[in-house]
Amino acid sequence: MKSFRFQNFEIAQQAGVFRVGTDGVLLGVLANISEAESVLEVGTGTGLIPLMLTQRNIKLTVTALDINPEAVALANGNFQNSSYADRLEAVQADFKTFRSKTRFDLIISNPPYFEVNDSSKDVFARQTVEMDAVTLLDRAGELLNDTGLLSLIIPADQSAGLEIKAAKLQLYLVRKVNVFGIAGGPVKRHVLEFSKKEIPAIEQEFIIEKSPRVYSEQYLEVTRDFHVFGNGS
Repeated sequence: MKSFRFQNFEIAQQAGVFRVGTDGVLLGVLANISEAESVLEVGTGTGLIPLMLTQRNIKLTVTALDINPEAVALANGNFQNSSYADRLEAVQADFKTFRSKTRFDLIISNPPYFEVNDSSKDVFARQTVEMDAVTLLDRAGELLNDTGLLSLIIPADQSAGLEIKAAKLQLYLVRKVNVFGIAGGPVKRHVLEFSKKEIPAIEQEFIIEKSPRVYSEQYLEVTRDFHVFGNGS
């Protein structure tokens, strides 16, 4: 399977591991990592998001979990082939039972969002068999430090229920990014960030395409240090 090349690293891909996609790229560039040093990613797949985060912040170290051993091997290979290898590690683990001696500044995930079906395609990465956003909320409180953030990207129609569930677990929405697939269209995704501290939430808007197959200036700006087309094209 063809690798995906970014400016500063390359992502090898293979069948059975969810490939590089827009959701992962968006979370990689939009997540708030200004105060983070220790990061836990849940469901790393190819290792895309940890590579993007460590490029953005030289202080970050990332532990990247995946229940799929093929994904762990692939992600570790991608990490070792990058200049950020000393700050990245992929670990085979089930987040539902994962234990850590330390708490994290950031837990980040692009969780599965398709309901279980008969398809075997990307079963771990795309279907809610082993992980879903509610499970992430349930465990995040145990693994986040007192000032840490939980950062997720999910379909827009799932966010209202998730925000209610989070508040019941004393995880409060502090930032919501409304992601439009195209200018003038409906909101397709939400980037949601939760904290143990209840503060007024920031709401932002982000547009991927300004017209069909033409990226917005906003998208080009935030990805300019990653995508090959990001430098002035």
